[in-house]
Amino acid sequence: MDAIVTAGGIPQPGDKLYDYTKGESKAMLDMAGKPMIQWVLDALSDAKNVDNVIIIGLSPKSKVTCKKPVYFLSNQGRMLTNIVVGVDKILELNKKAEYAIIVSSDIPAVTGKQIDWLIETCMETHDDLYYGVCPREVMEARYPESKRTYTKLKDIQVCGADMNITHVRMATEHLDMWEELIGNRKNPIRQAAAIGLDVFFQVLTQSITLDDLVAKVTKRLGIKGRAIVWNEAEPCMDVDKPHQLEIMRADMEARVSRSKSVEKKSAAKSAAKKAPAQAAPAKKKPAAKSKRK
Repeated sequence: MDAIVTAGGIPQPGDKLYDYTKGESKAMLDMAGKPMIQWVLDALSDAKNVDNVIIIGLSPKSKVTCKKPVYFLSNQGRMLTNIVVGVDKILELNKKAEYAIIVSSDIPAVTGKQIDWLIETCMETHDDLYYGVCPREVMEARYPESKRTYTKLKDIQVCGADMNITHVRMATEHLDMWEELIGNRKNPIRQAAAIGLDVFFQVLTQSITLDDLVAKVTKRLGIKGRAIVWNEAEPCMDVDKPHQLEIMRADMEARVSRSKSVEKKSAAKSAAKKAPAQAAPAKKKPAAKSKRK
């Protein structure tokens, strides 16, 4: 499966991250010694189920790298349009492509194993859209100070993941609806209102379960969809605010520290194996007993 990495976000004056980015791409914010997006690309490099990577919003001048073939596309100005041109590129590379994984550039803690799990889990069925959610208790156990926005339902409180899978035809259908939903992605009440007043009321009053919400939304849109409930927080922990930036910087610094510690121990073990074995000290022969005459 090919991946689309959205990296077109440039905080403007008034945005809480503007003082950190100064008019540059948010994806290039430093995170433990390398750009935030580079952590995401490293995870895509490690994912065995990812073939090509399309980065939207950066150019080769950014000097970000990936072990998979990389294609850079310019920012189209709107997230939906960026996704559409990304899907077009995927179909250009492979006319038989069916699905694309869309990954935000601001989830630096995501891992290759998590990406593979998502692809393998989603491909167990043949739906149009797979949308990830993270239960509040999972997010707050991993990132207790994250202060994410949660959709409060009858049976669960969830925040959205920043890594989802879509069928390529979704880039050409229901575009007006997608534009409104994506534009309100940080406001679940407005998203519900865009679907319909009944859904809006049920979300507002927390009188609908996650499964029933998915069923209503997909029926209203005329698609088949699944909610993917994560039991790991990393794919859902994005960087939208300064305190989240500091949380993730500390998190990635800790990862670097753990990695260096493992490398140091591994090098020590390797050196110990290569060191010549010391010869055992020769045993002393017992002194001969004197014979009495």
